[in-house]
Amino acid sequence: MQAAVVELLADHQLEEVTIPRVAERAGVHQATLYRRWGNIAGLVDDIVAERLGELAPIPDTGTLRGDLELAAVRFAEAIAPLGAIMIRAAALAAPDADSAVSFKTRATQLQAMLDRAAARGEKTPTLTELLESITAPLYFQELFFGRPADAEHARELVDRLLIYVEASR
Repeated sequence: MQAAVVELLADHQLEEVTIPRVAERAGVHQATLYRRWGNIAGLVDDIVAERLGELAPIPDTGTLRGDLELAAVRFAEAIAPLGAIMIRAAALAAPDADSAVSFKTRATQLQAMLDRAAARGEKTPTLTELLESITAPLYFQELFFGRPADAEHARELVDRLLIYVEASR
């Protein structure tokens, strides 16, 4: 199923990716997909959540810097094959915010990472600051400049965020 959706998203316009096309490509009946996911947005979002969890799990290294660096590097690595698909998943889910499970799940995981650091007494950014300072630029570089973010760039973004947090807290 995952391969069928990824292939269709890579080869077709967003509005052309439909449950019937996915079912045909995957060799399953449409009813199976509708029963499990309800719509294409739910299906794509589920696949993004699964792939992101596999490729870029949230670390627990014992320090905020370590967690942020490892998470940013993993995320940069995951963006290359997933970046456009993740943005398309967000576009599909936009009319139905309840179907954006992958983004809510990721936000919850990142907040837990920040909460662990705060419990250790570390100065922490807000979730919004983290998303705006690290996640968004990594997406932006891949999607708009056409070149994948690398580990060095991911670490630079973490450095900038931590400098800001240190100065503002």
